[in-house]
Amino acid sequence: MNFSRYLIAAYSLVILFLCCASELCAQTVQSLSSPDGMIKIDVTLAGGITYDVYRGDELVMNDCRLALDVEGNVLGSSPRIQKVSRRTVNEVKKPYVTLKYADVPNHFNELTLKMKGGYSVIFRAYDDGVAYRFVTEFKEEIKVNGEDITVFFPDQTNLVLQMSDSFRTAYEERYSFTKASDWKNHHKFAHLPVLATTPEGTHILMSESDLTDYPAPFFRGNEANGMTAVFPAVPAVEVPRHAYANDILLRENYIARTAGTRSFPWRYFVITDAAGLVENTMTCRLAQDSRIDDPSWIVPGQSAWEWWNGACPYGPDVDFQCGLNVETYKYYIDFAASYGLKYIVMDEGWANDNMDPFTPNPAVNLHEIIKHGNEKGVGVILWLTWRCVQENPGLFAQFEEWGVKGVKIDFMDRSDQWMVNFYERVVAEAAKHHIFVDYHGAFKPAGLEYMYPNLLSYEGVVGMEQMGNCKPENSIYLPFIRNAVGPMEYTPGAMFSMQPDNYSARRPNSGSIGTRAYQMALFVVFESGLQMLADNPTLYYNNDECTQFIASVPVLWDDTKVLSAILGDHVIIAKRSGDEWFIGGMTAERKAPLELDVKLDFLPEGTAFTLTAFEDGVNADRQAMHYVKREQIVRRGDVVKLRMVRNGGYAAWISVR
Repeated sequence: MNFSRYLIAAYSLVILFLCCASELCAQTVQSLSSPDGMIKIDVTLAGGITYDVYRGDELVMNDCRLALDVEGNVLGSSPRIQKVSRRTVNEVKKPYVTLKYADVPNHFNELTLKMKGGYSVIFRAYDDGVAYRFVTEFKEEIKVNGEDITVFFPDQTNLVLQMSDSFRTAYEERYSFTKASDWKNHHKFAHLPVLATTPEGTHILMSESDLTDYPAPFFRGNEANGMTAVFPAVPAVEVPRHAYANDILLRENYIARTAGTRSFPWRYFVITDAAGLVENTMTCRLAQDSRIDDPSWIVPGQSAWEWWNGACPYGPDVDFQCGLNVETYKYYIDFAASYGLKYIVMDEGWANDNMDPFTPNPAVNLHEIIKHGNEKGVGVILWLTWRCVQENPGLFAQFEEWGVKGVKIDFMDRSDQWMVNFYERVVAEAAKHHIFVDYHGAFKPAGLEYMYPNLLSYEGVVGMEQMGNCKPENSIYLPFIRNAVGPMEYTPGAMFSMQPDNYSARRPNSGSIGTRAYQMALFVVFESGLQMLADNPTLYYNNDECTQFIASVPVLWDDTKVLSAILGDHVIIAKRSGDEWFIGGMTAERKAPLELDVKLDFLPEGTAFTLTAFEDGVNADRQAMHYVKREQIVRRGDVVKLRMVRNGGYAAWISVR
């Protein structure tokens, strides 16, 4: 009997030992390095899931937390590993809309931690960053109460943020600047993308990809040197305010109701230098592949736009009353055709009522305008509010019958689960009817544009429609942050250019801050599948050589190379389309002109090219419209001297002789 008790006690000790051993195994560090070994992530499981990220010997993110609350069951709390698997992928993605590269390398090492409890966490390490996501395997639909995305940075890390007072935002705030340690005292939310710069000068761009059936996160400063996610809950009761928006009167106590078996959005961090931010393709690499089998009907391109300039052309050839009428829109179509632009945008006012897309404004005669556009090879894009789209389900079928090519959908101003699903549902329905989409009043790109390449652009930026509020001191960050995560509807192309100390403009005589060369360079620097020329056709006609250049700039690119970049100061980019190269450079406010030597070592050997450049004139720091056009013969290895004044630019076209 005593011997039996001894056996039972011994057996219990063995079981206890095994359990403890199992727990100790769970409290281990799983390491993952990038293919080149430069980036490393250490994942620690010890009561929760935390991770550290290194770039070389530099600790760039430390003790960061992740967890997912599924109906009170916190995935990531007390994690127990069931299986560890690893793989290496080295492939090439070929997006249909090529904003940077025709071929996008997708080379990463991956770690999958399959946990007890029906979930996994997948980590990826790239040469320029890291990413992770949750995967769940529950049979039934689930409610997600929240998600812990907590990030800590080293001391003295600087942040660049867009901040809003609430979850309702058009994502058009100017950038704010703060130290990570000081953010905890700020009451506002930040939304993605967020840029951090460590004391060592390493840049960390945080965003997400494969956002589907789930809300987009916002962030607040946490207790020390970091930020923690907060999410908008699912709307429970909402009522229409007007054609542009609903008021949300009540929200649920959860952030998503979704399938139990699914992959959640990728949380990613691009970790690199300034040039690497501009060249990165992380959103594309982590996005789902296209769901459109034959996308050949999708034709990205440039468009004329009447809203910014008040639909008020003038000049000796204007013998009609300008405004929202047939004659004015035909004039815009003729202008577009004369410069090879593919589209015109008909903004607010084309319909008789903003909630009725089936009854055009009689003064507009939409069908006559579409017919005229077809004769000239120019397609028509129609502006709509999101509520109009939501409440008129047969809209896209009707537009297809009319011959409408695309839609510009406005005023979403939210990113809760319902609105994220609206984006996907609408672009999928539009694709069925061969219609492309531009989301205005929108959150940032997060991979949907690769699932549905008929989604050509998003706003979510302080663009030129804001006139005097749109300054180069803010826009200089866009290639490094907002445009670095996906296409951006900025609407450049102003012909009235001013320096900020003498700015004065309003519609119809709209104007911009920055030099003429700066405005021209934006067509090369900024990325969008639908690039709008914002200004008045009359001014484009009067500045023909500038317009000829702008109209020649492609929206699709085969290759991109950053020639020089310093965050907040300048960026110079070379982009190739076929055999032709374009160079775009922009600066912000500065005391002295920027002078750089740029070596043309990206050109092929043995070929002579003609370089046609538009440069800031000697007086452009005062008279912003002063520019100089130069032409020269160049070959591989030649050096071009660039000079840009404050808020200035440089734009060049390199063509085979």
